[in-house]
Amino acid sequence: MSENEETKNGLKIPEQMAMLPVKDVVIFPYMILPLFVGRDSSIKAVEESLKGDRLIFLATQKDIREDNPSQDSIYTVGTVAVIMRMRKLPDGRIKILAQGLKKAKVKNFQQIKPFFNVSLEVLEDMKDYEENESADLIQIVKGQLEKIITLGKMLSPDIILVVEEINEPGRLADLVTSNLGLRVQESQEILESLNPLERLRKVHTMLTKELEVLTMQQQIKNQAREEENKGQRELFLRDQMKAIKNELGESGDPRAEEINEFRAKIESAQMSEKAEGEALKQLSRLERMHPDASEAAIIRSYIEWLCDLPWTKQSTDKLDLKEAKTILDADHFDLEKVKERILEVLAVKKLKNNNQGPIICLSGPPGVGKTSLGKSIARAMGKEFVRISLGGVHDEAEIRGHRRTYVGAMPGRIIQALKQAGTNNPVMLFDEIDKLGRDHKGDPSSALLEVLDAEQNDSFRDHYLNLTFDLSNVFFLCTANRLDTIPHPLRDRMEIIQLSGYSDSDKIKIAKRYLIPKQIENNGLTEEQISFQDKALKKVVRGYTREAGLRNFERLIGSCVRKVAHKVALWEEEGPMPSISVTEKKIQEFLGPDTYADSDLREKDSIGVCTGLAWTQLGGEVLEVEVTSMKGKGMIKCTGSLGDVMKESCQASFTWIRSQCERFGVSSEWFEENELHVHFPSAATPKDGPSAGITITTAIVSHLTGIPIRKDVAMTGEVSVRGRVLIIGGLKEKSLAAFREGVRDVIIPHQNEKDLMDIPKEVKDSIKFHPMKHVEDVLEIALTQSPFVKKSRAKKVSRGHGAAA
Repeated sequence: MSENEETKNGLKIPEQMAMLPVKDVVIFPYMILPLFVGRDSSIKAVEESLKGDRLIFLATQKDIREDNPSQDSIYTVGTVAVIMRMRKLPDGRIKILAQGLKKAKVKNFQQIKPFFNVSLEVLEDMKDYEENESADLIQIVKGQLEKIITLGKMLSPDIILVVEEINEPGRLADLVTSNLGLRVQESQEILESLNPLERLRKVHTMLTKELEVLTMQQQIKNQAREEENKGQRELFLRDQMKAIKNELGESGDPRAEEINEFRAKIESAQMSEKAEGEALKQLSRLERMHPDASEAAIIRSYIEWLCDLPWTKQSTDKLDLKEAKTILDADHFDLEKVKERILEVLAVKKLKNNNQGPIICLSGPPGVGKTSLGKSIARAMGKEFVRISLGGVHDEAEIRGHRRTYVGAMPGRIIQALKQAGTNNPVMLFDEIDKLGRDHKGDPSSALLEVLDAEQNDSFRDHYLNLTFDLSNVFFLCTANRLDTIPHPLRDRMEIIQLSGYSDSDKIKIAKRYLIPKQIENNGLTEEQISFQDKALKKVVRGYTREAGLRNFERLIGSCVRKVAHKVALWEEEGPMPSISVTEKKIQEFLGPDTYADSDLREKDSIGVCTGLAWTQLGGEVLEVEVTSMKGKGMIKCTGSLGDVMKESCQASFTWIRSQCERFGVSSEWFEENELHVHFPSAATPKDGPSAGITITTAIVSHLTGIPIRKDVAMTGEVSVRGRVLIIGGLKEKSLAAFREGVRDVIIPHQNEKDLMDIPKEVKDSIKFHPMKHVEDVLEIALTQSPFVKKSRAKKVSRGHGAAA
């Protein structure tokens, strides 16, 4: 070795490196093999190697039973190897793929812990040997190797091709030794020998012994084959005897019993003609196959799936509309539109025996009862209920199944759900269909197009079954929190039914009828031990929850019930406890200070601050719009984590106001010297949509004119550059949010007047709705006085009234 390094195959072999002791194998140069590393010291040695040039010294330990070998129990001659690949295993071990490069010898151990680090001396083979003797010996060894393979020795099939290209005695000896599976001591002797010809002679001697053993084994096999021919005749006679005994009913063959059992299942499964033909075909293959074959288990599983599916089995539909209505009303409060649609489906089925029903999608905020409604629908229709959660599903095979060529293949979720239901006409709920994902494994939403199309789903093909299955009898039901994330082709196949949030009185009624009895039962109490006052429930609704649904409301009720359960459990140690009535005061004791306080906006009329209404996937919300101005160049700045549509809405409002500025007593020169800033508080929450148009307009006009905006007015509506108030969506959710905040006047677009019929009576009794066609009418109601001035006055005003603020 020159200076401190040796170059081999483009890699520099340093004088010092980490050492990895290996068990039960000797590594030779040019040898590539995987190694499983489990000892802590060995793992650290590998990690140290990977930090640098990936070189590591592999030396064999003398006793494989020794878990922590010392330096004396490791052979000093080994092989420098390069780690080609490394992978961590789940059990904490690592697997490396190493290739031997060069023989080396340990000069001394530089480090023992936490891993071996040694200084090395690279070993070179002798060059002075007889060339003619070497060539003859190489040919003899190659011939011996071919004979060994012919006699059945299990070696790599490519070794002959590799050996044919080698003409170096040392390399040939190393290659043959590494493939013969010799004992460690014999392999180590060959590794330590630096005379190539001497190494090859040792290999020749070992091959000669191996040939003698294999020849003897071949003779024994030939004798055994002759005996086997006699045994086959006996086996044939025994098979005939078994058949005779089966006819006489004396004994049975387990293999034949399994086949007959499968055949009986296929006949009783009432499959389609193609499915039965495929099942019998696979059964015939299984009958001819060895029972322990790997494919036999796959065929058994496939036949079992075919037999277990409800090809023709159906549940009888309940077509009693009165009973169905009673069940739906008992399980869910309100939701009249959904209940009416379900009763319409039952009415059609009663009048016309048509299995092709609608694909209904229940869309609404969380906690309004979409998923639980599916169970009630199944109970009302007398069908089985199965739920498939689609949240986070991003593999098409989850819907259509895996092909049987894959290991561990299974049918898709739809076929699995049908097997679980046991009938081919259940209520199947696709939960959270708006949260489907997609990646390189496919698009599950595209796979659902066939499932949710009444014209196509009578021939749904699962990849695992590779047969068509009729899904037209299934009553499909979907749920979603929002519709914009559902692909349009999929949304087009569904009938959308919107579920809005609940009013405060609705929540209290639902709590009394459903939530409180459920929590009392879940927490081990009785109705005699606890009761809730209406004021207490109203306190929870107003002070601790501001949600469209009931999920958090139910959690808080459960928290109160558990507090009482704790007291009851302690009290019973001393005697029976009287009934506890949960009052408004106890609510604050159980749940702490109010989470939500009344809005400061309702305390007084404000200039440049307007109350708007927004729709979110969690329900309606009340939001404020603030406006101020500063010296600038006539621009408008919009902040508050706004989307592009909302920014354009700000620009449309600004355009209309500038076109009408003289009517507000503001000169056009003022806009050239100042700029406006429109801000939506809660800037961390993204906001978008055009329905804040009239809110922005009102806030800007209030700021420019100095006229306050009424404290009890909220509004929603899109505004055009010509001042028209345009239609918006989500009016019911926005109205409920305004009702929760105590708003008394709500301004809406005139085109939304038709939507007031969906507003709860309680809300309409408390809120006065003002349908408007033009933003001028909005300003007349929202501001404490008219913002419009006479033309003579407008000419005298040169700046906005709010500019001095």
